[in-house]
Amino acid sequence: MKHLKHLFIIIAVVCLSAMSAYAQRGDIEHLMVTSPELPMSVKFCGEKVSFDRIDMAERLDRELTGTIYGQTLTTTIIKRANRFFPELIKILKENNMPEDLIYLAVAESSLDINALSPAGAAGIWQFMPSTGKNYGLEVNDDVDERYDPEKETVAACKYLRNAYSKYGNWPTVCASYNAGTGRITSELEKQQVRNSFDLRLVTETSRYVFRIIAYKIFLENPKAYGYRLHANQLYQPIEYDVIKVNTPVSNWITWAKEQGITYAQLRDANPWIRSTKLPNASGKVYKVKIPKHDSLYRSSAGNRVYNRNWVVD
Repeated sequence: MKHLKHLFIIIAVVCLSAMSAYAQRGDIEHLMVTSPELPMSVKFCGEKVSFDRIDMAERLDRELTGTIYGQTLTTTIIKRANRFFPELIKILKENNMPEDLIYLAVAESSLDINALSPAGAAGIWQFMPSTGKNYGLEVNDDVDERYDPEKETVAACKYLRNAYSKYGNWPTVCASYNAGTGRITSELEKQQVRNSFDLRLVTETSRYVFRIIAYKIFLENPKAYGYRLHANQLYQPIEYDVIKVNTPVSNWITWAKEQGITYAQLRDANPWIRSTKLPNASGKVYKVKIPKHDSLYRSSAGNRVYNRNWVVD
């Protein structure tokens, strides 16, 4: 018992010393756990969403708190966003979609280009195989365009546009992305309401839209919640040369070597390639990205930052 008592005393002294060191540097606030302040309303996809209702406020609080304090994944999301937001938001705008829908992709996959759910949904937008095919994506053992961020974003725009024509408000569109339009339409009719915020749904779908809005609130200004990243810590956009391939490829490994890169680098740049070959009997044109040499190495200068609120320098 004496040994345990001494051990507890030592631990207490170490902790107090650490707190003293933080305090001397003016960083004592970083040792404090605080609950995020909730807005009374936010603009989401141009529509006002109010949180004056207690149930709405508490559901947002749960998701925003989880986002802020899930530090490992949340920090990674900020870093990935710097790489993927510029191109994907550009595609959303080109398809006349609200750019806030990018936060749906964050909620779906944490911007993991290789994300695959247990149910078989894949890519940044997490399309199921049948849904991908319905919206023009090639999905088979050799090619899976759900893993092509640009093509899957275009397909997501088509889905979201169709859903908006059905529901007329973006929160309900987002809910349908999680639960399916059939389920949401059925529940709206059964429960005699017009907006998904008023529906009694399974927990995952009930939380889903609030998670998307929480990511919007957080990613617009992570510094407000204590995140301190530097520009050189963000993942940089990678520049590519593009080679059009309209013939079969018997071996991608050999093909990659002929382009001066490894097979691993080829697959990283083109995750839609799912095997070592490309049958391509139809003569379809595939755009294969080849990372430019300078993009394969870190640079001490010229770091691009999409949102200045993501960094402290």
